[in-house]
Amino acid sequence: MIILPAIDIKDNKCVRLSQGDFNKMKIYSLDPLEMALKWQNEGATYLHLVDLDGSKDENLVNQKSIEDIIKGVNIPVQIGGGIRSERKVKRLLELGASRVILGTIAVENIELLDRLISIYGNDKIVVSIDAKNGKVATRGWRVISEIDSLVLCKRLEEIGVKTIVYTDISKDGMLEGPNFSIYKKLKKKTNLNIIASGGISFMEDIRILKEMDLYGAIIGKAFYDNLLTFKEVMKCLK
Repeated sequence: MIILPAIDIKDNKCVRLSQGDFNKMKIYSLDPLEMALKWQNEGATYLHLVDLDGSKDENLVNQKSIEDIIKGVNIPVQIGGGIRSERKVKRLLELGASRVILGTIAVENIELLDRLISIYGNDKIVVSIDAKNGKVATRGWRVISEIDSLVLCKRLEEIGVKTIVYTDISKDGMLEGPNFSIYKKLKKKTNLNIIASGGISFMEDIRILKEMDLYGAIIGKAFYDNLLTFKEVMKCLK
């Protein structure tokens, strides 16, 4: 299982939100590249970037930070946050992103998702499933649909999606542990590469996710608030 430290960027600063709420934002660094290098130096093999402004603005407000990180580290970087057009996918891949993470268009425009997979391949296109009480959320978590998240995941697998990031948004940034039950269901009912996200806070969380044989886990707030260290997490995975 790979561990992906999260770097959430807003106004070219490294921040964290609680449950996606911009009113509950904490700034951790004024230099996202410095943070990226810290994770790389500690042994990270993959980084997870989120362009928080992207969910509200089609323009790349944080392009400088994104470019600096991609060029400044020598490990792959996946990026998500408001990527809803082919133009933006192309732009981010041209900047050097290893993978782009699509969320809203997987729900609102599955035909475009299908097209993007056919153009760029399913190694470059990851789908983010954000859910609350099992229902899919879109538009930067502002809209909760009636779509069952498990049903959507099966549909995505059918059209060729290989990897998903699944976030229970009720857990995100709350340091209460992840939603293990949904990951068990996904492992049982799909063959997707599953990246767990949201609420991972304790070593026991890491042990359970490892035993479930998930593809990866994204850790954010627990690292930034020093509840977990990268070194101890990696030791747990050996």
